[in-house]
Amino acid sequence: MAVPIRWLPSAGAWSASKSCVPLFAGSSGTLRPKCHGPRQPYRSTVARFASTTSPITVKKIAGACGAEVSGVDLAKDLADPGIVKEIRNALLDHSVIFFRGQGHLTQADFLAFSKHFGKPVQYPFVSGLPEYPEIIQVLKREHETSNFGGVWHADTTYLDRPPMGTILLARELPPYGGDTCFANQYLAYETLSEGLKKTLSPLRAISSSAKADVSKTREDRIKEDAGSMKQTDFEVSHPVVRTHPETGRKILYVNTAHTLRFDGWTEEESKPLLDYLFTHQVKLEFTCRFRWEPGSVAFWDNRCVQHNPVNDYHGYKRLMQRITLEGDVPK
Repeated sequence: MAVPIRWLPSAGAWSASKSCVPLFAGSSGTLRPKCHGPRQPYRSTVARFASTTSPITVKKIAGACGAEVSGVDLAKDLADPGIVKEIRNALLDHSVIFFRGQGHLTQADFLAFSKHFGKPVQYPFVSGLPEYPEIIQVLKREHETSNFGGVWHADTTYLDRPPMGTILLARELPPYGGDTCFANQYLAYETLSEGLKKTLSPLRAISSSAKADVSKTREDRIKEDAGSMKQTDFEVSHPVVRTHPETGRKILYVNTAHTLRFDGWTEEESKPLLDYLFTHQVKLEFTCRFRWEPGSVAFWDNRCVQHNPVNDYHGYKRLMQRITLEGDVPK
């Protein structure tokens, strides 16, 4: 039975684009979700799950995507398959979910948590931890000026089977800055004109690991990692519009970091349309912004969101640990 929901705005809610500005934390009222494109199943902004014994609460942090999940210990509570199911449902509903207060997770705990949602896979350019090769360190040191992956992107879309999801755990943070922004690619597609949707529908695009936008952000880590994989370039063709295998919704599936050109087109021919799509897909109204705390965890659906770590903490160290989960071939 449906439960009446009241909107409880969060003072910590953020929205973001390239400027990543805060939302107001204002009024209250009955929740009326804004629809973009075809009406989709919707779950509550702040709601208890169906099980009356479940301690889990999910609260949206922005209109486009993103929700905080509270009341769960990721090291202990996932023995309950019902909790695992509700976390996965929250991910599918909100595209990116966040957990606070998980700093007690050991590397073994972190890896065990990830395995409830998929198969962890190794990153092709930087070796993982010696005992946990599926976990990589996402690190910016005090003297470095570039941050790892510091442009809008979806992870490793240059692979035949890009990850279905990415999980990031904050280990060491600067005193300020270092937030991560996320952009909903369902909305990016659904807000295109019908004419442009028809134009994009049959197209495929080439994704490359060597595109300069993002490859330069890996340089410091590759130089210091003697065990990193030796293959330097990956290139693959994926549909420009893919369908999510679980929700059935369509996604704009290009990104400025990896998408090189349309398949069968030259880079020069592709540039005007790709530039338009790259700008469109990270509009303010498609985004949310997450402010990290030590022990925070972010889990995003890499199939339908892009992310961009903000590089605004020069002179300070930021250390995260990352796991990516095996995905499917985009269709």
